[in-house]
Amino acid sequence: MQLAVTATETAAAPYAQALAEELRLEYLGVADSRNISSVAYVLECGGKLQLQATGRKAPGPILVDFVSGVAAHRRKFGGGKGQQIAKAVGMKGSFYPRVLDATAGLGRDAFVLASLGCEVQMLERNPVVHALLSDGVKRLQAAATSDPDLASIAARLKLLPRVDSAAAWLSQQPGESLPVIYLDPMFPSREKSAKVKKEMVAFHQLVGSDEDADQLMAPAMAACYYRTVVKRPRLAPWLAELKPNLALEGKSGRFDIYTRHGVPG
Repeated sequence: MQLAVTATETAAAPYAQALAEELRLEYLGVADSRNISSVAYVLECGGKLQLQATGRKAPGPILVDFVSGVAAHRRKFGGGKGQQIAKAVGMKGSFYPRVLDATAGLGRDAFVLASLGCEVQMLERNPVVHALLSDGVKRLQAAATSDPDLASIAARLKLLPRVDSAAAWLSQQPGESLPVIYLDPMFPSREKSAKVKKEMVAFHQLVGSDEDADQLMAPAMAACYYRTVVKRPRLAPWLAELKPNLALEGKSGRFDIYTRHGVPG
């Protein structure tokens, strides 16, 4: 994937230069992505960090936005604790388990769980995705200073330092030390490209499919106390060919649940 870093304004240039150096990417200066043809994508640094395809007819950017848009709508109208993801992690009554999202991606599920009352730690290994997550968390924290509802969510949502391997990180944790571990590894899409949102094509190209996802199961099961939850496409095989204790199935996806101890309540 051809990727470089730009700044959308002069004030953002120092941050953009530092990010390019950190990610070992070329810095193209203050530039308009529509006028760039030397690379397919840029990380634009300005008021927010976003992954943007270059060229005049490029689709919209990819960014982590916990404050507005889809995240805000789901927080307000998503169904609360009646959502399958809440049931999958064991949320029950006044019990809100602490969750480690070991494949955080763009943080959408982690934010949902935090908005429902869980303390959530996010783990991400891809350096570009981690940078997008970090920017999203910072903007959430900034917005939280004037919004009490967001303040409580921001206090429950934490991004851990980037790791090279979630499986290796999990294997270093004490046994049964993490209440709930949540896994949502990238799965190769079987849909035709026309069905995939154009904005997400870049993300799939950036992350790829997690070919080593099966390696997550053993250390996750050793490190979790209550359960490990795996989000999968509805017709996808079990991760590591391990049959779950139970599964919650929806129209297009399912949650495979591997239990160790019963949740309170």
